[in-house]
This record gives sequence, structure tokens and C-alpha cells, in this order.
Amino acid sequence: MTLSEPLSERALILAPLGRDSQIALMILNEAGFAGLICRHLGHLCQELEDGAGLLVISSEALVGPDLETLSLHIEQQPAWSDLPIVLLTHHGGPEQNPAARIGAQLGNVTFLERPFHPVTLISLVTTALRGRRRQYEARDRLIDLSNSELRLQNTLETLEQQVEERTAQLRHNEEALRQSQKMEAVGQLTGGIAHDFNNMLTGIIGSLELLRRRLARGRTEDLDSLIDLGVTSANRAAGLTHRLLAFSRRQSLDSKAVQMNTLVLSMGELLQRSLNESIHLDMQLDEQLWIAEADPNQLESALLNLVLNARDAMPNGGNLVVRTSNRHLDADFTNAYTNLEPGDYVVLSVQDSGCGMPEAVISRAFDPFFTTKPIGQGTGLGLSMIYGFSKQSRGHVTIDSEVDKGTTVNLYLPRFRGEEIHEPQVTTQHVPYAQDGETVLIVEDDPAVRVLVSAVLSELGYAFVEAADANGAVPILQSGQRIDLLISDVGLPGMNGRQLAEIGRQIRPDLRVLFITGYAEHAAVRGGFLDPGMQMITKPFTFDLLTAKVREMIQV
Repeated sequence: MTLSEPLSERALILAPLGRDSQIALMILNEAGFAGLICRHLGHLCQELEDGAGLLVISSEALVGPDLETLSLHIEQQPAWSDLPIVLLTHHGGPEQNPAARIGAQLGNVTFLERPFHPVTLISLVTTALRGRRRQYEARDRLIDLSNSELRLQNTLETLEQQVEERTAQLRHNEEALRQSQKMEAVGQLTGGIAHDFNNMLTGIIGSLELLRRRLARGRTEDLDSLIDLGVTSANRAAGLTHRLLAFSRRQSLDSKAVQMNTLVLSMGELLQRSLNESIHLDMQLDEQLWIAEADPNQLESALLNLVLNARDAMPNGGNLVVRTSNRHLDADFTNAYTNLEPGDYVVLSVQDSGCGMPEAVISRAFDPFFTTKPIGQGTGLGLSMIYGFSKQSRGHVTIDSEVDKGTTVNLYLPRFRGEEIHEPQVTTQHVPYAQDGETVLIVEDDPAVRVLVSAVLSELGYAFVEAADANGAVPILQSGQRIDLLISDVGLPGMNGRQLAEIGRQIRPDLRVLFITGYAEHAAVRGGFLDPGMQMITKPFTFDLLTAKVREMIQV
């Protein structure tokens, strides 16, 4: 160490009587250590703010009001710091020296009796600075860890923002044609989500561009194929959006009474076609099975995903069992899970005799995008989607597996309580034209959606009033304007659609409300979101469904 070392390595010396300060500084300088003589305790405290490697203080200097300042400074050191102090004392040590006893309370203190030998002082200073450097190294490691944690946190903020931006981008394609897309396994999403979605956009934009060109040239023949191409691409995009929302547990569920045995049997042919001839499918269905409460479309997708996973785990063939059963879960079981309540559950189990999974894989099986399949053969969304579906349905999912002995996945869904509700079938055989000046208030922040809904209702003779948000809609509701139905997006900026409906019903108690949504964060299950006289459809929706719902709700 040289005299040019930084302030954090220097020795601050305070020995006001005699020549102790000068002698100590001379000894340190000759040994290559940097030091500074302080005039009094207050001066030492000021210099200490700029940094020090150690203090060399005589016991008689520890007097006066500045002693409290020094003590406070030492007490408030960072966790990594333990400032070393060499205390110069007279013969007798702290037991016989009151000032030395005060110094002993300062913390990391080493006593040096005067007169001291230069070798002894240098030895103590060397040891103290060596320890001080280790403290600085610990500080630097803490700073590195803190910076690493900050970088990690920044990366995770970035990732969340990207997910939110992607979700917002896909909102208008959220759940169209869920019935057809439920047959596609999540593992079919190859090449990455962005790659797939860009392909879908190419199909949509390309078909619209070709339609524009042909219509501009007056060619109206064979347009159906271009329309089918665009619709097919849009439906695929909606299916991808649905999978993203499923694993994040933000899709809107249409929970209802489900006869699980009937649902499983209806999928029997599809499941059998999904397997190869070397796999034997055995259905063991409990004849006394309770009625479950779940979204049947999501349940079908979950079962198909589990069967496809089981198939992939048995490349050389084996046995696959689909089983249903009743199960009562007591508090000893459910207390380990925050969303699970004690009670009766209907269990759907898929058991294979395949390769099984080690514990390390089981612990990550539900993580989004985690997959053990080769690159290009799966995105790792399947089990995470099932996990999100089970939790959102107030249920549970477990995996039991052993390497080379197979895997069993158990999906627990709550038992349905109450009478089974049969929803009225929406018929579109007759075009639902407006009658007697019926008027609809349309509240939608997306201009494109607002224009399309207005246009299709206008073609059927409905009068309409538009607003881009709740603030624009409230004055209309307060006016004398005729309003037979309020159509509102759920995810409006500011006040959301559900809050707008509450205000609307305070002004017009009999107001009927049709919600449209592409991101039902406030409606985990529709049953807890909708009051009587309210219904919901999800984006993207067909115009036949929209107009049929409008007619159905107005004429009630």
C-alpha cells in the first residue's frame, strides 16, 4: 500500500497529548501506510464521513460532546462494515482506565499500551486493514448481488410488459371459434408464438389485400376462397390467444353443470384417433359419478392435451386409462392450497404406462413454456393451460409419476350444487330486424369494433348511439334518449364496463346489458359477474351471434 491509496484505506489519528500523533503518523508513513492527524474528535468525525480504513485514537481523546457523534456514526455503519479502532491506552488497560472502558464500547477495538513499539503498531494496523479490505470485498459482493438482482428485476418487468403488449395486441382475436380450436393440441404451436402469429397475420392481411384488388377490378367470382383463407387465419390467431390467456389464468370461463362421463364418451372416437395402434385405451367411468361444475369446452381441451401427452410418453405402445371418480377433500388436504376449499370434487384421471418423469421434471411440469420434447415439437403450454383452468375453476391438478413406470394426472373439479341450468338455444333462422325504433347504446374504446357493431346493427334497422368510454356514455344514460339495450366492452379505459352498467341501472333500473369482452380479468367465472338482465359474448364473435343476442335481450 502507498501514500496515494484512496481515503477508504487511510488511518485517522487522534492523540492530542504530546507527540503521539506525529510519532504514529511517522511510523505508518515509513511502513507505506497513509494517515491523517485530526485536531479534535469533531474533526475526526468530519473526516470519517469521507472514508477511513481504521482509527488510531488515544483514550484521553474520548471526551466531550463529539463522542456521541462518533458513537452514533459507528452504530449506524452498514451491515458489511465493522470499523477497526486501535485505542492507545496508559498502563493498566480498560479495567483501571475509565476512558479506555468508554473506548471498549465503540465496537471493533484493539488496545495498544503506551509507550508502544513501532513493530507492534504496524502489526496491529496491518491486521486491521486486512480485515477492513475483507469488509470492502464483502461490500462489493453485496453491491454486485444487488445489481444482479436489479438487472433480474428489470428483465422481469420487461417480460411482463411484453406479455401485456402481446395480450393487448391479440385482444380482438381472443376466443373466436373456440369449439374448433379446442381440438388442436398446444404442442402444435411450433417455431415460437411470434413466428406463428406472424404467419396468421400474413393469411389475414394477404386475403384482404387480394379481395381489395379483385373488387377494384370488378372481379366478384370465387371470392369465397379468399374469405375462407382470412377467416381460417383469424380463427387460428384466436386459438393462440386463448392458449396464452389460459396459462395466465385470465380467460373467461363459462362454467356450468357437466356430466363428465357423457363428455368423455363423446370424445372417445377423437381420443382413439389421436392414438396409434400400439396403445390400448381403457375408459373406467364411475356409474355413480357426481355432476361437475366446469367450462365444458375447456374440459375437453384439457382431456385432449392429457391424452396426447400420455401418447407421447409411450412411443413403443402401452396402456392408457381414462378414469372418472368422486372424491371428498378434507381440510388436511386443501389447507396446502390457497384457492382450494374442502368439499366434494369430481376427478378426471389420465394414466399411462410410459416413460414417467423424474422429480425434477414433475416440479416444473406446470411452468409455462417448460417442455421435455425436442425443439419444434411443443411449446410447453399444455400442462400450464390445464393448471390455469383448474385453478380458475376452483379445482386442483396433481401429477404422480415414476421413471419407467408411468404417469397419472388427476384433475379435480368442484361438484355442481343446485339444479342444472339449460341455456336457451340461440336461433338464427330468421334475421332479427329491429322493430319500432329500437335503440342500442354502444360503448367500445376500440374504434374498429365500434364501427363494425354499429354497421351490422344499422343494417338490421336498429338506431344506435356511440361512446368511446364510460365518461362519454354516462351523459347519454342521464338524458331522455331512448335506450333498449346497452352493449359495452368490459375492459374500458378508466371506469370499466361493469361499473358503467351499475351506474346505468341506478339511472334506468330496467336497463338490459350485453357485455363484449376480449380480456375478462374482472370475470373469472361469468356466474359471479353477471346480474339478471345481463349477458356476455367474447371477442371475436360472429355477427349472427351478436344480432341474435341483441334480439333475444330486447324482446324479453
